[in-house]
Amino acid sequence: MRLGAFEVNEPLPDLKDTHAFAILRPWIDAGNVGSLTLSWLEKHTGGGRIAELSRPGSYFDFTRYRPVIYRSGGRRQVVVPNTFVTCGRQENGPDFLFFHLLEPHMLGETYVESVLGLLEKFDVKRYCLLGSMYDFVPHTRPLPVTGGAEGKKARTELERAGVTPSNYEGPTTILSLVSQRAFDSGVETMTVIVHLPQYTELDEDYIGVLRLEEIVSRLYGVPVDQGSVERAERQREFLSTTVASNPQMQEILEQLEKTCDAGERKGEEEEEKDEPRPLSPKVEEFLREMEKRFRRE
Repeated sequence: MRLGAFEVNEPLPDLKDTHAFAILRPWIDAGNVGSLTLSWLEKHTGGGRIAELSRPGSYFDFTRYRPVIYRSGGRRQVVVPNTFVTCGRQENGPDFLFFHLLEPHMLGETYVESVLGLLEKFDVKRYCLLGSMYDFVPHTRPLPVTGGAEGKKARTELERAGVTPSNYEGPTTILSLVSQRAFDSGVETMTVIVHLPQYTELDEDYIGVLRLEEIVSRLYGVPVDQGSVERAERQREFLSTTVASNPQMQEILEQLEKTCDAGERKGEEEEEKDEPRPLSPKVEEFLREMEKRFRRE
């Protein structure tokens, strides 16, 4: 059946007390942290794809989101980038919708309305956007997690989970309207963003994935994936070894740690905006060197 811009598979799944998680690529999915976290939730709760955009070319520029060719059974197949939705169920607690969102290049208002239509169709009670961004933070400390919530219960749960309120103001995505308009319709909303060390830029940042899984686990009781724990530890060891071999980076890391520790001692009384801080030329040069090294690895 058609629902707005989405083609929805029938019969519709019978979901109870539905909560929705969303990721947004590429705007806030640094290190594929949001994507990997959503995959973890899908693996834990089962379910499958229930909807996708019927004509993704109406919303996306395929010179920016490139289709991909692969071979199957001796034939060339083309995969067209698309937004899609899956679902998952729990024996105890709410069932889930999982939105794999791509940032639209065109017809953003129609795109937003179609997402809101799915939230309404499945009587979603809460909408939570998960993501990640690069920042000037050390890998040797718990990664900062910022965000916000609308709804008294949601705000309380987010605070208890260890998420610092964000006071970011500035450019955003048109999909921010989903949260705004969903709340206006009576849906609780959350945003949870983990901050990653800017000097890493790993294709799959499991230190960030683990941090986001920990927050979601506190919110919903879903057990953290042991594989994420092991991968995060290996990446942390690799980063520490790399830093130890570079005196310049050791100095920078010590400065980052001091800044982080000082912020904790102050109790985060004066929050900085939820955006990367400007880097000195010395640090910028080092980051370029680190990026080349990680790509070789």
